Amino acid sequence: MNKTFWQGKKVFVTGHTGFKGAWLCLLLKYLGAEITGYSLKPPTVPSLFEISHIRTSLHSIEGDIRDLPSLQRALLLTKPEIVIHMAAQSLVRVSYKTPVETYATNVMGTVNLLEAVRHTDGVRAVLNVTTDKCYENKEWLWGYREDDSMGGYDPYSNSKACSELVTAAYRNSFFSSSDYKKSGIAIATARAGNVIGGGDWAKDRLIPDCLHNLLEKRCIVLRNPNAVRPWQHVLEPLNGYLSLAEKLYTEGIDYAEGWNFGPNEVDIRNVEWIVKKLCELWGGAADYQLEDEKQPHEAAFLKLDCSKAYARLNWRSRWHIEDGLEKIVDWVKAYKNGENMERVCIKQIMEYESAKKWE
Repeated sequence: MNKTFWQGKKVFVTGHTGFKGAWLCLLLKYLGAEITGYSLKPPTVPSLFEISHIRTSLHSIEGDIRDLPSLQRALLLTKPEIVIHMAAQSLVRVSYKTPVETYATNVMGTVNLLEAVRHTDGVRAVLNVTTDKCYENKEWLWGYREDDSMGGYDPYSNSKACSELVTAAYRNSFFSSSDYKKSGIAIATARAGNVIGGGDWAKDRLIPDCLHNLLEKRCIVLRNPNAVRPWQHVLEPLNGYLSLAEKLYTEGIDYAEGWNFGPNEVDIRNVEWIVKKLCELWGGAADYQLEDEKQPHEAAFLKLDCSKAYARLNWRSRWHIEDGLEKIVDWVKAYKNGENMERVCIKQIMEYESAKKWE
């Protein structure tokens, strides 16, 4: 994390009231950036955005990514140098219930963001954050590379694949290498694995569901115990996103493409392993059981090949999954004890910054 680069940079973040967006804003504040956030109200109660008082650290605009005129006005008003697009309907199970809203937000939201950027002077770097689920998942044992086919079985995953394709089309049509001297804008996409961390209260997500049961002293019920995911603490991909955004700003079109950010092989674990470790860290009578009821389809096996980020961005994970789970338990217990959660988050950011990269 390059504090010298980010000091005073004008950054526009969509989806800043969400779990991942809130952590990004805390990280950008720590680095000294000037932040504008554009988003709907926080999606959960409580929310990391509210309890860590992020509103006082930035210019917060309440708006819908599906509203192009509103988004355009926000960009013209704030004149950012760097745009990080994180606004999304981000849950697989919700996408089965609200597919139209999912596509409208994740696909047309991306169109609107890129169209607004196209008509805003001063923007130099745009990062569209999608997901590892954007790939056509063939359930194979090796990691997906950035040039593998887009796909997506469910509406959420497919809408994010569409968002990738929209970004590629806009890059080819309006921000290509041949036009770079004219536009001055470099656009990339970032695909990360299952992100976990303190402050996530979303429904139908493994860690929040587990923590809710642990706090209520109830037994955890697992839906898909054998599903394998590339788990990582939220600060891992966020560090990657900022490294990539910096390169887009300083090096331009050479970095305007898709990028994977995921953990090393050792931290690609199944759901039951994650929950068992979380129960051990929580202590007491924490326990889990398996659910027999049939569940909507979710990929059984998924991992990323992050060789490109290793080689060209010098990006590496710093925390093993055990470290990440320990930080989550510490965070939740601090929240339960009424501690200042902004300070807790900044403390974890500093701990992450001082951790050694894996080799």
